[in-house]
Amino acid sequence: MVNRPKFLFFSPEKMLLNAISVFALTTLFYFFGASLRLVNDLSLFWPLNAVLAAIFVRNPWLNKAVYYFICYAAMLVYDAFTTQWGWQSTIINFSNMVFIVTAARLLLRYSRNMDESNWALNAFNIFNFSLIAAILSSLFGAVGSLGISGDYHEKFMPLYADWVSEQFSTGVLMLPCLLTASWPSWRKLSGIVPSDMYPLFAVVIAVFTAMIIGGAGSLAFPLPALIWCAIRYPLPVTALLTLITGAVEIVLVAHAAINLHSEQPLLLVDQMFSARLGIATIAICPLIVSISVDAINQLIKQTSLRADYDYLTGVYSRSGLFEALKRSARQQPDIGQPLLCVMLLDIDFFKRINDSWGHECGDMVLASFAARVLDTVGNRGMVARIGGEEFVVVCRTRDPKQGFEIAEQIRKTIEASSFHYEQRSLFITVSIGLAEATLGNNTLEATFNQLIPEADKNLYLSKRQGRNKTSSSSQNADELPASHISDS
Repeated sequence: MVNRPKFLFFSPEKMLLNAISVFALTTLFYFFGASLRLVNDLSLFWPLNAVLAAIFVRNPWLNKAVYYFICYAAMLVYDAFTTQWGWQSTIINFSNMVFIVTAARLLLRYSRNMDESNWALNAFNIFNFSLIAAILSSLFGAVGSLGISGDYHEKFMPLYADWVSEQFSTGVLMLPCLLTASWPSWRKLSGIVPSDMYPLFAVVIAVFTAMIIGGAGSLAFPLPALIWCAIRYPLPVTALLTLITGAVEIVLVAHAAINLHSEQPLLLVDQMFSARLGIATIAICPLIVSISVDAINQLIKQTSLRADYDYLTGVYSRSGLFEALKRSARQQPDIGQPLLCVMLLDIDFFKRINDSWGHECGDMVLASFAARVLDTVGNRGMVARIGGEEFVVVCRTRDPKQGFEIAEQIRKTIEASSFHYEQRSLFITVSIGLAEATLGNNTLEATFNQLIPEADKNLYLSKRQGRNKTSSSSQNADELPASHISDS
């Protein structure tokens, strides 16, 4: 794999490069916005402010007065060569700087309060910060725009509303895309199949349908398709498609390609037709989201079950047992049973079953064994599979005798049971090592961890004495090694 050099516009150590890049990008996007200006010299869609705000957020070291000044100077220089605004240019471009600095500072401040690096993905905060920046910056923009079209009788509030709506909508459309943008992975792009393009086609069809039908409700037509994109595509792709769709709709409305008043629609329909379709489109969106959330919740539930329970036997896994111990401690902190009893169970000569009858038979024996242990223990304790043919049972008891009785019930039940596989009956036995301790001030998990080595020694003792036995700490066993010998 060839390592290609990265071309960076900005670097903390290169102030000259940063200054040139800020000036050049400001001029470039100023040109784009100026190209979309309407007859009254106000822009239809102004990308500059959102782009520069995102640049200052993604490169925090740029947030210095010198770079703000260079940005502002680039705007003034562009206007000096392309407009006759004079002093009004200083006010209008100061409005741009108010939006850029306000949005960038708010987003940077928010990022420092987040534990993770995905703070930029929070659409609600982008929404709020764009609104605050738009409200503040538009105060200056509206003042600077008074009389700029030659009409010196213009009122402040219509201009202010126009500025707020443009700055706010552009920020909401562009900032999520700019803050989450990354270089595409060509490996992922090569794996795209035709069905992956269906949501994109749905967006295109929805926009064309809005052009054909018209009316205010038509603006909502792409919404279900965009939600479909959000379900199927990564966040940066969805943000980009949302930006493109919103920008296209704004341009189409401005040029009457989407006729909001439906005075001469392409279809002979009235306003209510568009309104009804728009309302129906909006109404289906919560259902799409709800279905998606429900599917996510089901997936989370299944993932949790797989993590907490052993897939073969249905009893707790090792990690699931610890979670169950934590829940038990919270729900039943004091139930009058001061002892914790830990039993290690190991199926005797289990390797012979696998060798003689195959692993399918071994899996059947494990599942049936776990089910019978669960039935025997009942609500008196918890059962977990901790590896291979080894299981653990955890009970809270009043005295050591009660724990030993439960272990013997398990051992005798297994000894008396037959396990059926392909019209054959198999008989197995189990060796058990048991350890008890008072809880005291320790947690259930800590006490469990302390008892496992002792239960392991007692399990070794049961195996050494011929298997199919229960050995407990109360028996005066000889000193044993730290781990039991496997029967494999």
